[in-house]
Amino acid sequence: MGIIKAICISEKRGTEKKPISEAVLVENYGIERDAHAGNWHRQVSLLSYDKVEEFNRKGGGVASGDFGENLLVEGFDFRSMPVGTRLITGDTILEITQIGKECHSHCTIYKRVGECIMPKEGVFARVIKGGVIHTGDEMRMELPRKDRSFQVAVITLSDKGFRGERKDESGAFIEQYMKERGYEIVERILLPDEQIQIQKNLIRLSDSRQVDLIFTTGGTGFAMRDCTPEATLAVADRIAPGIAEAIRYGSMQITKRAMLGRGVSVIRKHTLIINLPGSLKAVKESLDFVIEQLPHGIELLRGTTGECGKTISIEADTKSNELV
Repeated sequence: MGIIKAICISEKRGTEKKPISEAVLVENYGIERDAHAGNWHRQVSLLSYDKVEEFNRKGGGVASGDFGENLLVEGFDFRSMPVGTRLITGDTILEITQIGKECHSHCTIYKRVGECIMPKEGVFARVIKGGVIHTGDEMRMELPRKDRSFQVAVITLSDKGFRGERKDESGAFIEQYMKERGYEIVERILLPDEQIQIQKNLIRLSDSRQVDLIFTTGGTGFAMRDCTPEATLAVADRIAPGIAEAIRYGSMQITKRAMLGRGVSVIRKHTLIINLPGSLKAVKESLDFVIEQLPHGIELLRGTTGECGKTISIEADTKSNELV
C-alpha cells in the first residue's frame, strides 16, 4: 500500500510543479490544470517519495514537484512495476504506460543541483477512471492481467516519408491489420533512414514502453541508406531468425527478388522486433505468412505459456526496466 505524499501541477512543461492539496483526475486526459495533461500516454507522472528522500539525504535539497512529478507516493518502488500495472486511489484508476524517460533537455532542477532522478526513477500513466484525489490518500496497485491485449508499435522508415514527400501507406496498413486481429496499437511513428534514431526508438519502445511487438517497415533493401537490419541487430539480445526466414521463403514463391530482402527478426528483453519490407504489397504478404504463429511467441516472451501451450504463472520482471 502506498500513500500520496504530494500532488503537484504546473502551467508549463519542463518547470517545477507546485503542490496542491487535492486534484481532479480526468479520464484519458490527466490532472485538471496541469501542463502535461492531454490525449497521450504520459498524462500523469509519478515518483517514489522514498527515492526523493534518499536524494535529499545526499544533499539534494529538493521539494515536492521539483522533479516535475505529478504524484509523489510513499511506499512504492515504481521502477520495479511493469507497464500495465494499475494504481488505484479511491474510485480513480491510473495505468502505467512508460518506465523512465530520455532526458532531451535538462530541467531546471538538473541545472540547479546537477542531477535529476525523474528520467531513471519516474514512471508515467494514463487515467483509466477519473475522480478526485487528495494528499494523504492511500494507493494500491494491481499487476497487469495475464490475458491483456498484445501491444504493438509500428515504425515506418523512409527519408521521403519523413520529409512529407510520400504517404505512409505501409504503416497505416500494419496498424489496421493488427487492430482487426485484436492487437492494441500503442504507437505509430515515421522516421528517416538514420540508424541512431532507429536504435533509440527501438530501445525506448522495448524498455520504457515495454510493448510486446514492434514492426518496422522499410529500409531493408540494398540501397546505401537502408540501415533498418543493422539498427535492429544493434539493439538485439537474441536473434529470432525463423520469422525473417519464413517471410523470405514465402515471398520467394511470389518473386525471386525477395532474396534481396535483408530484414531480420530479433528479441530485446520481452519485446519481439520484426523487420518488414517497405512496399504495401510486400507488407500484406509478409504479415499473412507469420501472423498465426506470433501469439504463441509473444506469450512465451511474457511467460504466460509453456512450450506446449500450457499456461504458467507470471511475475513482474524487476530487472528489465533499465534504460540504455
